[in-house]
Amino acid sequence: MKPEITLPATRFSQRFSSTPRGARRARVSAVRQLAAWGWAHGGAASEAVALVVSELAANAVRHGRVPGRDFALGLTLAAGPDCPPLLRIELCDARDEKAPGPGAGSGCVDPYAESGRGLLLVAALTDRWGVEPRVPVGKTVWAELSLTGT
Repeated sequence: MKPEITLPATRFSQRFSSTPRGARRARVSAVRQLAAWGWAHGGAASEAVALVVSELAANAVRHGRVPGRDFALGLTLAAGPDCPPLLRIELCDARDEKAPGPGAGSGCVDPYAESGRGLLLVAALTDRWGVEPRVPVGKTVWAELSLTGT
């Protein structure tokens, strides 16, 4: 089930190579776009978005990579006179069999593991997040956060 975003909404999307450099460029692009929408670089909102995009892009590169296929970043900013600003972040990759499993982001992480805490950060920084299939192939990992308190 895809959550509804209150209109009017402003949209940004861009494709990146499925490489560590592509993940870094996605983070930088998200922070720049947020600044263009009025949230200053280095502010709480900017830093939260940078961290969330960084974690989701790193996962797209590490777990969602298909040789020759890019990943996509989408940002949707919804704001209205009666609604606090809400940012939806979407990372789409080409692998549908590598979706986060049950318990991802819930704190069920081996304390001695070298990785596996990225979705814990996403869960802590966002209002909600999830995964949905992408047509014709792949998945979209999305996260939403209110920009009023950040």
